[in-house]
Amino acid sequence: MPRTLPEPSVDSFDLTVILNALADPSRRALMTALYRATEPIDCAVLIEEADLDLSNPTISHHYRVLREAGLTRTTTEGRKRIVRVRRDDMETRFPGLLQAVLGSP
Repeated sequence: MPRTLPEPSVDSFDLTVILNALADPSRRALMTALYRATEPIDCAVLIEEADLDLSNPTISHHYRVLREAGLTRTTTEGRKRIVRVRRDDMETRFPGLLQAVLGSP
């Protein structure tokens, strides 16, 4: 049974935390690849598409920072972690921010 990892509510989004998460080039590359994806994507597949040469602990850290900032939603399905951008939530709280930082999807 899929389960969603802990994430902040829309009301608790903090712009400083979000911008800090997006300031790192590796996290921004992950977010850009994810933002352009039309469907939720397996974390392992996303790393290949983002073409990042990072260790597994570093990748896990980046995913956690993005999730804890409220930018992504991660669902576990067995050993898989499926991730997607919280587009609607971000648009509700900070309209146009993702498009301004990451470009058109």
